[in-house]
Amino acid sequence: MSVDPMAYEAQFFGFTPQTCMLRVYIAFQDYLFEMMLVVEGVILKKLDAIPGCQISPSQIRKCTEKFLLFMKDHFDKLFGRMEEVLLQLVLNIPKNVLLPEDKVHEQYPCSREEFQALQEELQQLQQQCRAEAAAGEALRAELEEQKAVVGELEKIVQCFNGLENICREHGTGNFKESFAFLTQNSKRLQDALKDVEEKSKKMEQDEKLL
Repeated sequence: MSVDPMAYEAQFFGFTPQTCMLRVYIAFQDYLFEMMLVVEGVILKKLDAIPGCQISPSQIRKCTEKFLLFMKDHFDKLFGRMEEVLLQLVLNIPKNVLLPEDKVHEQYPCSREEFQALQEELQQLQQQCRAEAAAGEALRAELEEQKAVVGELEKIVQCFNGLENICREHGTGNFKESFAFLTQNSKRLQDALKDVEEKSKKMEQDEKLL
């Protein structure tokens, strides 16, 4: 069998020429074995028809196997020549022949160095595309987060607007002053609550002492 990969031929035929020759070889070999079995069967029938024949079936089998080895040896030699001729003259694409799908290489020739440079450029572009896709995902996530923040801010604005309307309804026109007043009152209430809690704790301690 040829060791040449014959990749261009495989591209054209859809199979490697060596695979084709191997299948032909196996088919011929199987046919040879089947033929020898048929010949052996015919010989055995002929011998059974001869009265007083001293040749046993085992002797016939040995002779058949020897003849099969002889035929196989000659067949392998003939097939080797046939394979060489077929691979060179029938299943071989000449070096000066270009397949139709490869015509573009003839129109736009490219050296090995140029092809390697194109591959490196392609890898860089793929990395840039992946980086841009990741950046796009991050921007979309940030945009969603900003939308959520805007929604919360709108709720706060609505809350302040409601407070301002309440202040106006109760005769307070300036919302800032009202908010400052509420803050002061809230601090006073917190201080009063703290004072009450301290007095309560002190009274509890006095009761325990009594």
